[in-house]
Amino acid sequence: MTKSNLGLVTENNNTKKNVVAWLLSGLFGVLTGAFLFIGYSLEKFDSVKLDGHMLMIMFFIMVVLTIDTRYVWKSYEMSFYGRKLFGFIDLNAQPKPIEEKGFFKRTFLTLIVLNLPVLLAEFPGFFVYDAQDELNEVLTRSFTTHHPLLHVLLLGGTIALVHKLTGSWNIAIFTYIVIQMLVITLIMTYVLDYLRKRGIGKNSVILWTLYYGVFPTIVMYTLCSSKDGLFSAFLLLMTVLLTELVRDTDGFMSDKKKQVLLLISAVLMPLMRHNGFYAYLVFVPFALIYFRKKISRNLVGLLMIPVVIYLIVNAALSAAFTAGYKDNQEMLTVPIMQMARVYKYSKEEMTEEEKAIITAYIPEKNLDKYTPRVSDLVKVGFNNALYEQDKKNFWKLWTALFKKHPMTYVNAWFLTSYGYWYPPANINVYKGNTVYTFTYDESSYFGYEVELPGERISLIPPIDKFYRYISIGSFHKDAPVIAYLFSPGLLALIYLFVFLYRLHRRNFTGIVPFLPMILTWLTVLLGPTYLVRYVVILWLALPLLMVTGDKRFD
Repeated sequence: MTKSNLGLVTENNNTKKNVVAWLLSGLFGVLTGAFLFIGYSLEKFDSVKLDGHMLMIMFFIMVVLTIDTRYVWKSYEMSFYGRKLFGFIDLNAQPKPIEEKGFFKRTFLTLIVLNLPVLLAEFPGFFVYDAQDELNEVLTRSFTTHHPLLHVLLLGGTIALVHKLTGSWNIAIFTYIVIQMLVITLIMTYVLDYLRKRGIGKNSVILWTLYYGVFPTIVMYTLCSSKDGLFSAFLLLMTVLLTELVRDTDGFMSDKKKQVLLLISAVLMPLMRHNGFYAYLVFVPFALIYFRKKISRNLVGLLMIPVVIYLIVNAALSAAFTAGYKDNQEMLTVPIMQMARVYKYSKEEMTEEEKAIITAYIPEKNLDKYTPRVSDLVKVGFNNALYEQDKKNFWKLWTALFKKHPMTYVNAWFLTSYGYWYPPANINVYKGNTVYTFTYDESSYFGYEVELPGERISLIPPIDKFYRYISIGSFHKDAPVIAYLFSPGLLALIYLFVFLYRLHRRNFTGIVPFLPMILTWLTVLLGPTYLVRYVVILWLALPLLMVTGDKRFD
């Protein structure tokens, strides 16, 4: 090839890359602009209402975001050729890995010490979010598939056993919380040790250690009995192991310990929360495509065996502890809420036959309790037996109402999910609901309380007051800028920004390990409401996001 032809090919490639970069930065600008304006409308009007004036402003914001995104991406790329990012941030320095001796043990103990003051302040720990229901399943031996059975048995079995030995519910709950804390902090330590080996430097290690041990959102779920803490921790472990797998496939496949860890995390993650299985199941084909040039029988087995083990364990637990009761409403949250919204606001437009069908599946007393942002009061009355007998009529009605009220369906879905992609969203979906020790008023950011039979006995009241303020107080109003750090919507945009950049660079090694997390996030958009508990992984995986795909550490 002549020099002139080579130059022409290079120029064409650069032009193509530039076009792709503009398209993907444009995609970020369009999505972010839409999220901001649609979210604002949902927050203010409980529906999407965008007039001509708002549409013009939204279009302008999309253009600005597109240009700014492309500028940041280009500046970041140029920073690796001697320039400073934005003219003053140096990304060229190569940090040295810190000493390995004693690091893992020292970091693990540090995280425990950082958690202890909060645990004492919230003694016996945050026993909330279905905790009482899960414990009662064990105490009464009446199990269902509503909650993951493995978590029910772990939580209920531990608490029941320790209570039998000590006679104290608080000590029993505290014991379980401590065990969970040890598991989660152990996984965090593994992540920090991996980051150390990647050479992020001493200051960064200290920063991320403090982040894991002190940031309230993370600490809340490290010390909370809900299944979401363990689920997110196992998803985090799987993510860091997948990161190691894509960076050095041959090395990983020769390390039996890491393979076992990946198998364990890929099995336990979905056993802690059902949607994790669907996320992993969809991930496997993408992984096989990515590894197609390095595919082997062992690698295929490594990715597929967790699916088989999960199905066997789940079926065995269901057969041993349940009578086969199915909780269809968890999978049908979105269509249930869509039809309930039509019933709520357009009941007079429905035929008598349509009313009869919908009230057969969802009792009228539940339909009358429709609230836009959470489905609990509606779906709890869903007639699972009828649905098992006659699914056709349910979906026939759903289709008929969709044709008549498409925008109502859109509003119903967005209102239970927009908190995941709209940064300023006020997470107060339970406003007005009375629980065991308080009534939600200012915020529903975190459950905070101790459900019966436990009892909050704070040994450090100032810390307890602080966590109550963040969880159910007016923190988001009093410190709106700082509150963005606690926003799942902002973190979602950060991940979107990074992943689109890596896609533009064809840096798939910086995307593939996060696919289970991305797919999990997509599943929660179809969930009952928007709560931090369902997306804690966004905070836990943040240190990995900052390092994976960074040229300095490759």
